[in-house]
Amino acid sequence: MDGRHMQIGEVAARTELSLRTIRHYEETGLVIPSARSQGGFRLYTEADVARLMVIRRMKPLGFTLDQMRDLLDATDRLDRDPGLGAEDRAALLERIRSYERAAVEQVEKLRVQLSRAEDFAATLGARLEQDTAPAVRP
Repeated sequence: MDGRHMQIGEVAARTELSLRTIRHYEETGLVIPSARSQGGFRLYTEADVARLMVIRRMKPLGFTLDQMRDLLDATDRLDRDPGLGAEDRAALLERIRSYERAAVEQVEKLRVQLSRAEDFAATLGARLEQDTAPAVRP
């Protein structure tokens, strides 16, 4: 990490999140800008961008803000406290594993939905081809 700070506009472009969404995540405590400029602008680091990317990836899988907060808390504690006891570390890793299992389950459900949607689109396409094909005259 280079310690470089970015303003919210650059972070929004990199994460493909709107300024409003990033501010909402700040208001809910999911992400906190690492610094503020002298003019009061929010400043973010690569670590903040990585955190926002975790949130962005969790959202379409149906995770709630509380679940996002819980997962980020677990990863934060693992990252910042190398002196964690074995029991605490194991508990945090199990929390993360439970989110991994939930994510895998949601991905599978989305694959099924996508397959059904593709089948439906293909059915509609075939129907349109059938009805727009030039009629053969005897």
